[in-house]
Amino acid sequence: MVKVKICGITDIETAHVAVRYGADALGFVFAHSKRRITPDAAKNIIGQLPAYVEKVGVFVNEAVETMEEIASYCGLTMIQLHGEEDAGTCRKLSYPTIKAVGITTKEDVQTALFYPSAYVLADSPKGKVYQGGNGQTFDWNLIEDLQEHSRIILAGGLNADNVKEAIRLVRPAMVDVSSGVETNGVKDQQKIQLFLQNAKGENF
Repeated sequence: MVKVKICGITDIETAHVAVRYGADALGFVFAHSKRRITPDAAKNIIGQLPAYVEKVGVFVNEAVETMEEIASYCGLTMIQLHGEEDAGTCRKLSYPTIKAVGITTKEDVQTALFYPSAYVLADSPKGKVYQGGNGQTFDWNLIEDLQEHSRIILAGGLNADNVKEAIRLVRPAMVDVSSGVETNGVKDQQKIQLFLQNAKGENF
């Protein structure tokens, strides 16, 4: 069964709802964003989450030392690199990493698969919002024939209406959603529930 990551968590109520309906991972954005969260607020939320849920910190072109410090303080379990970080950054970090890459050609994701990261997050091309949340899909056919689906996280414009088809076509290890479960820029609990049901099946 595909895993699901709900990104852009900023409050404990949303976190609890996401976990209750089956989220496997929650994302906390520490880069510039309307979904940005402080280390103190993230620490408070993470301290109330089950151990089995991955707590992912999202960073953009941040210093390794800073990411390590925030991860340790907050209780993160993974670090997502959503900027122009190179493979060396992955190697320097003591946490498992997710390397995000904007997909415009098949070569984009093939190149990313060389990163020494636990996962490659295949996203829509970077727009104004560097760390995602643009609500735009990309051509899923560009990655449907990849051989390393166990390392692929599919993101970019996913919502409850298209996630089933996305999973059928791409067969990713995980799907990642942020703006697709929001209403007027705020996480919508009903949309989170429906997204998780459609991603995992009604009877998960």
